[in-house]
Amino acid sequence: MARRLYECVVCGRKFPQGQGVVIHKAGVTLYFHSNDCAAKFLRLLLERVDDSCVKGPLKEVLEELGESIKRRRESSRKVI
Repeated sequence: MARRLYECVVCGRKFPQGQGVVIHKAGVTLYFHSNDCAAKFLRLLLERVDDSCVKGPLKEVLEELGESIKRRRESSRKVI
């Protein structure tokens, strides 16, 4: 059975199904052959999006990640 090939939207490199990074959002599916290409795309996207559109979700994500870090630190703290 032949594996389906996808094309990276950043560099055009083809890669087989099951590899790379695939993001489904707003009715669009984005394919990236590597984390570097995904990061490059997201940097470009964030530079072009109006600040008022990003401010709320950005704050929520930062709070969520901060809480996750805090829980991890607390669970790994030594008890004497």
